[in-house]
Amino acid sequence: MNDLSSVSADIAAGNIPDRIFNLLKEAIVEGDIAAGSKISEPELARAYGISRGPLREAIGRLEACGLVVRKPNVGARVVTLSSEQLLEIFHVREALEGMAARLAAQNMSDDEIADLRGLLGQHNEQIERDAEHAYFQREGDLDFHYRIVQGSHNGRMIELLCNDLYHLVRLYRYQFGMPSKRGPRAFVEHEHIVDAIERRDPEMAELMMRSHVRASRENVERLLREQE
Repeated sequence: MNDLSSVSADIAAGNIPDRIFNLLKEAIVEGDIAAGSKISEPELARAYGISRGPLREAIGRLEACGLVVRKPNVGARVVTLSSEQLLEIFHVREALEGMAARLAAQNMSDDEIADLRGLLGQHNEQIERDAEHAYFQREGDLDFHYRIVQGSHNGRMIELLCNDLYHLVRLYRYQFGMPSKRGPRAFVEHEHIVDAIERRDPEMAELMMRSHVRASRENVERLLREQE
């Protein structure tokens, strides 16, 4: 659980439900609150020094994100994940992120594309420093996809991918913790996607993104088979 002194400072700095939502979200995603564990409102209210009203609002938002589930006579619990659910999300991402890349090629500003290029430069440095090439498993990869979805300038798609699925994908990656050597290949695929966006080629941008997400899914399927 987060250090309570920093939690108190975070809460004091802004809207309480927003702060509690973000704190609990990170604790769940990073495994500080374990999958399947019960969400105790009295315990969390005491720990964070807040009333139960803002806490319930934050838990409701976590439920909307798919990170928490409520069951009759059981209460709220952190979602328990399965490999089948992870693969289902990859199929959804392939379709939606392909469309997001198509829209990004049409709608991203030149400045947004330049920022995306800069992000890739940072990621390249990260891969070169990391002997395990863990880029595929880290936030850098997700941040790249997040930027492109934002660049689609489509509000509904942003809501679906950046709010609903984004946190679930992060949770899966932390929970399954599957090491991968795919980092350098994934980075090259990212470069090809940005090339297509920069050329304002929506068909190629969608094709490259769909191929990239599909390759990631196939890699995960292989890793899951190896764990059996």
